[in-house]
This record gives sequence, C-alpha cells and structure tokens, in this order.
Amino acid sequence: MSGPLEGKVALVAGATRGAGRGIAVELGAAGATVYVTGRSTRAHRSEYDRPETVEDTADLVTAAGGQGIAVAADHLDKSAVRDLVDRVAAERGRLDVLVNDIWGGENLFEWDTPVWEHDLDNGLRLLRLAVETHAVTSHYALPLLLRHPGGLVVEVTDGTTDYNRDTYRVNFFYDLAKTSVLRMAFALGHELGPRGATAVALTPGWMRSEVMLDAYGVREENWRDALAREPHFAISETPRFTGRAVAALAADPDVARFNGRSLSSGGLAGVYGFTDLDGSRPDAWRYLVEVQDAGKPADVTGYR
Repeated sequence: MSGPLEGKVALVAGATRGAGRGIAVELGAAGATVYVTGRSTRAHRSEYDRPETVEDTADLVTAAGGQGIAVAADHLDKSAVRDLVDRVAAERGRLDVLVNDIWGGENLFEWDTPVWEHDLDNGLRLLRLAVETHAVTSHYALPLLLRHPGGLVVEVTDGTTDYNRDTYRVNFFYDLAKTSVLRMAFALGHELGPRGATAVALTPGWMRSEVMLDAYGVREENWRDALAREPHFAISETPRFTGRAVAALAADPDVARFNGRSLSSGGLAGVYGFTDLDGSRPDAWRYLVEVQDAGKPADVTGYR
C-alpha cells in the first residue's frame, strides 16, 4: 500500500537525532523520499561527539517504508547547502517539504546566565547554528520547493509564539534563537503564501530525545524511571510524535490555513487525531502553563 506522501520529496535539515530524526522517519512511513542531513556520520562525529549518525537516520526512514538518503552537510557552509539542493534537483526535480530543524546548541548555552556573564563565543555560535543555518537553507532550497504548488516549510523551534512571548527561555542567547525561528516562519509565510506554498513554526513538547534520555540516565524503554527525579517529565513525548505532526501537515490539502502560524505537536494531535507511539496525545504546552508553571503537583490527567 502506498502512503499519503508517495511521490513526495522532503529535505530534513538537521536529522541526525532528536526531532529531525523523528520527523524524517514519519515522513518515510508516509511514503516520502527523504533527504536527511547532519554533521555526524559513520566516518566523522561533530563536536557533539555522540553516536547517532545521519546514515542511521536514513536507514530508519527506509525501514519505515520511505526512501532515506543521507547527505553529510554543515548548513553554515553555503556551498555545501547549494550542492545539496542541486543534488535534490538533479535526482528528483522537485522538493515538496523542507524541514529546518538544525540546532546544535545543547553544549553551548548556560542556564539562567545573563548575557554579560555567558561565554560570548558560545552564545554567538549558538545563534549561528540555530538561526543562520535556517536562513542559508531556505535561501537555496526555496526556489526548488516553489517549482510545484503546495510546498511546505516547517521551522522547528522550542515554544509557541504565545508561550515564548511571555516567558524568559533559559538565557539571552537561547531565548533569542528560539524566538527568531518563530519569526522566520511568520516572515516566510508572507513570502511563500502568495506563491502557493506554506510555512509554519512547529514546537515539540518535552521531547525524549537521545540527549534528554541520557541526561536523565534512562532509555526509551524505561523512561518513566526518571519521574522520581522530575515528576513533570510524565508529560514528555517521543520525537516521532513531532514527526507525525509534520507528516499530517504535509498530507493535508488544506495546510495553507496554518500559513505563518506557530503550532505544537500536541495541538496538532488534537486537529489530526494522531497519537504518540504509546497511543497517548500529550499536550505539553497546555500542561506547562496550567500545571508546571502554575506550581501545581505533577498530574497529567487530561493532558495526555
């Protein structure tokens, strides 16, 4: 059986791990051909020095039912991104979905540290990795995406526009990076909408990425063991939940109704009816406002 994205071509920039991997796999499960990029390969690790590789992601995409194509690329390297898009154009002649998920900042920010005390070089590199990479990728990829009507751009960030507007996020550099990506989707919506394409910002909830699981000393199979340390972790979700949100958007013939908007995985689950791998629908951002930030005891009843 063919999936709803059979014949579609996607590029997930920043797909080595986390949300990017989850998105790539779910696009593959829907039948898409997915080009996945990252800096960590089986031959070379990025400064993250982690075991996940972009080739592993491509294999997972193929195993899910799509076609995964791994491309090693640093999205700060303009020539590398141009060559990547030229390759997609030569091999497929189209691009239907662009996901800008490049991040790379976990090891660069300092929690609750004011700008004058934060390491300046790390903060500026965080901004380059989280913001400049998205701009570079959009610059080169969007002409290809616009060759056919109905294209979709997903800018992955942390936090909705409503939440980030009123909430200080970690520190100056982190706050600026995540808010900038939200605004990118808004601006792209204005530029793409009249040309037949759609741009949205999408945030996962509290995502159980490989990095997050390691931080709590658990695996996906026993993630609930971390609740003794952090009870609110009960609202967390897998990267595949965000992936299902993107796959649902990409398959929606009326996706233009979301153009320029800020969306969340939990919010879209309510719209499209998809679930996380365990069958639940965690609504993390509503939970954060109504329970965690409100200082209430952890209780996910009614939130997943």
